[in-house]
Amino acid sequence: MEYMLLIHADPAGFAALSEAESSAAMAAYGAYAEALAKAGIVRGSHRLRPADMSTTVRVRAGKTEVLDGPFIETREQLGGYFLIDVPDLDAALSWAARCPGAHHGTVEVRPVWPT
Repeated sequence: MEYMLLIHADPAGFAALSEAESSAAMAAYGAYAEALAKAGIVRGSHRLRPADMSTTVRVRAGKTEVLDGPFIETREQLGGYFLIDVPDLDAALSWAARCPGAHHGTVEVRPVWPT
């Protein structure tokens, strides 16, 4: 079954890291991605640009509204994701706990509807 691991974190925390700490954090994500690939369960992953670079689209009463930026009520923002294919929720939770994002933010585990 496919699960999306959505990584939420406070971007100010990452921005405050020293160059050495930033390099170590990126290396941790690289090692995690390599472990997922080696296990043969990763279906896709990407790091997202900051939320202030996003555009929001809404359609209300037939009228399309396009707005610059997000409308987030929290400090944590979606920073990236891993799409994995594992046997069950327990396996997905185990991989989520290994994600570096779980140590400085939150990893949301969400099942994907089969096509």
